[in-house]
Amino acid sequence: MVLQESGEMYLETILILSQKSRFVRAIDVGEEMGFSRPSVSRAVHLLEEGGFIVIQPDGGLTLTDAGREIAEKIYERHTVLSQWLTSIGVDETVAAEDACKIEHDISDASFAAIKRFIAKHS
Repeated sequence: MVLQESGEMYLETILILSQKSRFVRAIDVGEEMGFSRPSVSRAVHLLEEGGFIVIQPDGGLTLTDAGREIAEKIYERHTVLSQWLTSIGVDETVAAEDACKIEHDISDASFAAIKRFIAKHS
């Protein structure tokens, strides 16, 4: 199953929430993302069907290895791009918003080149 941007956002949000708390529920994801319960419920079930998360009997959401790999990739992109944009003078809020847009579309090759550039010039 190929994930769309929204699926990546859900996985990234589950990862971030799981770093703050060991127990992440769909309602927590919805509150964090500002999405309705029906939207979150549908997305969570699609992610489960795709093998990206497991819905525990108690309602907790757990990333599978495949889900964690994607979530960590997107989160790293967000973090690196946000920091890079702020380092070149972009306002923090704008940098975070722009990084969120870029993180899903940038190629692996371009992202790797940005990381090399940052490492070389830091």
